[in-house]
Amino acid sequence: MTILLNRNNKKTTLKAVPLVAIRDGVVFPHTEAVLTFGRPKSTAAVKSAFRSDRLICFVTQKDPKISDPFKQDLYSVGTLASLERVLETNGEVHAMVKGIKRVHIHEIQNREPFLVAQVIEIPEQAEETDEIKALSKHLTNRFKKAVNNGKSIDFLIFMRLMSGVSPQELADQIAYVLDVSTDRKQELLEIIDVKKRLEAVTKQLNHEVKILEIEKSIDSKTKEKFDKTMREAVLRERKKTIEQELTKLGKEEEEEDPEIKEFAKKINQAKMPPKVKERAKKELKRLQKMSPHNPERSYISTYLEWLTDLPWSVSTPNNTPLPQAAKILDEDHHGLQKIKERIVEYLAVMKLKQKQAKIGKKKKNIAYQKNITGPTILCFVGAPGVGKTSIGKSIARSLGRKFIRISLGGIRDEAEIRGHRRTYVGALPGRIIQGIKNADTNNPVFMLDEIDKVGTDFRGDPSAALLEALDPEQNSEFSDHYLEVPFDLSKVMFITTCNILDTIPPALRDRLEIIRFAGYTEEEKYYIAKKFLWKKQLLAHGLLGNGVKLQLSDKALYEIIRRYTREAGVRELERNLAQICRKIATKIASGNRYSQKLKKKDLHGFLGPAKFTSLLAEKKDEIGMATGLAWTQSGGEVLFIEVALMPGKGHLTLTGQLGDIMKESCKAALSYARTRWQELNLPKNFYQSTDVHVHVPEGAVPKDGPSAGCAIATAIVSAFTKRKTRKDVGMTGEITLRGRVLEIGGVKEKIIAAHRAGLKIIILPKDNKKDMEEVPKKVQKDIKFYFVSHMDEVLNLALR
Repeated sequence: MTILLNRNNKKTTLKAVPLVAIRDGVVFPHTEAVLTFGRPKSTAAVKSAFRSDRLICFVTQKDPKISDPFKQDLYSVGTLASLERVLETNGEVHAMVKGIKRVHIHEIQNREPFLVAQVIEIPEQAEETDEIKALSKHLTNRFKKAVNNGKSIDFLIFMRLMSGVSPQELADQIAYVLDVSTDRKQELLEIIDVKKRLEAVTKQLNHEVKILEIEKSIDSKTKEKFDKTMREAVLRERKKTIEQELTKLGKEEEEEDPEIKEFAKKINQAKMPPKVKERAKKELKRLQKMSPHNPERSYISTYLEWLTDLPWSVSTPNNTPLPQAAKILDEDHHGLQKIKERIVEYLAVMKLKQKQAKIGKKKKNIAYQKNITGPTILCFVGAPGVGKTSIGKSIARSLGRKFIRISLGGIRDEAEIRGHRRTYVGALPGRIIQGIKNADTNNPVFMLDEIDKVGTDFRGDPSAALLEALDPEQNSEFSDHYLEVPFDLSKVMFITTCNILDTIPPALRDRLEIIRFAGYTEEEKYYIAKKFLWKKQLLAHGLLGNGVKLQLSDKALYEIIRRYTREAGVRELERNLAQICRKIATKIASGNRYSQKLKKKDLHGFLGPAKFTSLLAEKKDEIGMATGLAWTQSGGEVLFIEVALMPGKGHLTLTGQLGDIMKESCKAALSYARTRWQELNLPKNFYQSTDVHVHVPEGAVPKDGPSAGCAIATAIVSAFTKRKTRKDVGMTGEITLRGRVLEIGGVKEKIIAAHRAGLKIIILPKDNKKDMEEVPKKVQKDIKFYFVSHMDEVLNLALR
C-alpha cells in the first residue's frame, strides 16, 4: 500500500484490487446488482476476490467490442464494490454485487491471470445544505411521478428511497435505474459534486417523465378504443345468443335498427308506384342484413333517402282561375301576347282534362282517366334581354306552381342530365331529378335555360339525354341512371330557352313548340321602363322612401331608348337607368343638390354623350345607295348597301365581310341588271368597261343570307341608271335571275328594326303578307307597307 497526497494535501491511499471491465452498463455506489461474467479474466477476478476480502472494482469499457481491454480502453472512474454472493454455472459466474464508493483507476499492475489495478478512493461531500435538501426533495417527487406514470422499479428500492436516504444514495440509486445510454450513465458516475449530480439526474428524469406521459396517453387512447371494440363485440355476441334462445322459446321480440324502421315508414308514406316500392323494399332488406361496418351500407342508405324523398304522389293544386292567371301575366310582363295566350290555353286544357278524368272515374272509363300525353314542351327563342327567363317565373306564379330553373350552358357531361351509375363513388341523380326533389312536387314549372349552348365531348351528348325528358310521349317513364326506376315527368311543365335554333339537334328541336320573342318596339320599351325597370332601380339604389322623390320625364326616357340603346331587349336600357340612379345616390350621400325631375337635357351629365345617332338623320337621297333589312341573333338590323362604279373590265368587287350566300345575291343582282338593260335604258354592253364595287358598311360584322337581294339589286340599278334611291325606304327579299322576289324570314324583327331606325316605307315579298299579323299595331300605323312579287315593282317604289 502506497501513501500519496491529493489536491487538498490530504493523505490518499492507493489500494490494489481485482479489476473487472464491464461491456455494457455502469455499477453505481449504494446500489445492488446481479452481474454475469463469461470472459476468463473476469471470472478469475471475481473468484479470486470472493476468496479473499470480497472487494473488487468494476469499470466500464469505452468500446464493448474489445474482448481484452487495456487501460486506455477503460473509463478512468469506476466503482469499488463488494461481492455478496457468487454462483458458477455452465462456465459463467453470476454474482450479486453492492457498490461502495467511487474510485479513480490509477494504474493497472497486472494483466494475468486477471487485471489488478491500483485505485484511489474519491471522497464525497458529507455536508447537506438547504439547496441540496431542496434538490433531493424535488428529485424524490419527480421519481414518484415517474413510477406513477408506469416506470418499472423494484418495490423494495422504491420504498427505501421514499423512506428517506442521503442525497448521495438518492442520486446514485435513481441514476442506476434511469433509461439512458451507458455513456450518459458514466457521465453521471463521474460527477463528484453532489449538487451537480442531483441536478443532472433531475434533468434526465424530467425527460423520461415526459416520455412516460406521452406513452401513457397513447396507451390510454389505444386501450379505450380496444375496450370499446371488445365491448361492442361481446355485446353483439351476447345479443346473438339471446336472439337464438328467444327463437327457440318462440318468444323472440325482434328489435329493429332505428334507421331501418325510419326507412320502412318512409317507404309506406311515399305512395310510390308498385314497382318502385318493390325495389325500395328489396334494397331495405339488403340494408337490414348488412353489418354497420360494411362500406356499402352508406351507399344503400343514400339511395333509399333519394327514393323516399322524391315527390312520387305530391302535386301542387291547379286551382288558379283563367282570368286571374292572365292578370298575373299582365302584371309581370308588358306585351308578349302570343306567349300569354299560349299559357292561358295550357291552363284551360289542363282544367278540362281534370274534369274529364273525374267523369271517367265515375263512369269507370279508363280511356277518360288516362292522361294520353303530357304537356307540350315550350321553347322560347329570342335575343338576350327580351324576358325569356323572367316570364318562366311568371308562368309558375300564374299557375300556382313551384318554379325550378337550371342552366344548361356549357354542360358537356351526359350524366349531368341522367345521373351517374350507383357503382361510382359519390354518384348522384341528374339535374332533372334533383330539381324535382328540391321542388318537393311532381308538377313544377321546370325551365331549362340556354338549351342551345349544350356541348358535347367524350363524356357523352347531354342534348341526346334530353330527348326522353322532353318528349311528352316518353317522359312518363323517365329513367335516371342513379335511381334505376322510372319517374313520371308527364306532369312537369318544361320550358326551354335559347338565343338561336341552329345549334339545337334536329331530333330535339322536333320535340319543342317554338315561340319566338321578336324584341320590343320603342313604345313597349317605354312602357316596360316606366312601369317596371325605373321602380326596380330606385328600390335597388335606396331611392324609394327616405324622403326622396325622383321622377324621370317621358322625353328623357324616350331619349335614352333612342340615343343611348339599340337592342332587341331591355338590358342595356336597365343599365342606363341604374347609372342614373347611382349618380343621384352619390349626390344625396355627399349632401349635394340634385334635380327632383330629370329632363332630357340632364341626360348628358348622367350618361355622357349619346351613343347612337338617328340612322337617317344625316342621310339624303343618293345614287348607288339602298337600305336593306337583316335578321341577327340580337334581333333585326338595318343595312346600308353602297355601290360604286369605276372604269375597268367588268369585274365585281365585294367587301364588308360578306358570307357566301350574300356574295351570290350580289352576282344574281348584277345578272338581273344585265338582263334588263333595255327596260332600264342602258347600253347593251354597259358593264364591259365598268368595274362594280359593292360594299356593306360595318365591315367588322359578318353578314350573310339571301334577304338582301332586293336592296343590292336596287343599289346596282341606281348606280348604273343615275337615279336616286329614296332614303326613307327599306326593303328585304331574295331575288332570282329573272327578278322574282322570294319569301324571307324574320319579318317581325326586321320591321321593328326599321321602325326603330325611322324608316317610313318598307317593301316586302308578297308571300310575307301573312306575317304581318305578328307585327305590333303601333308599328303598322307608323310605316307604309308595299308587297311585291317582282324586282320591277321594287325599282318603281324605291327609285326617283
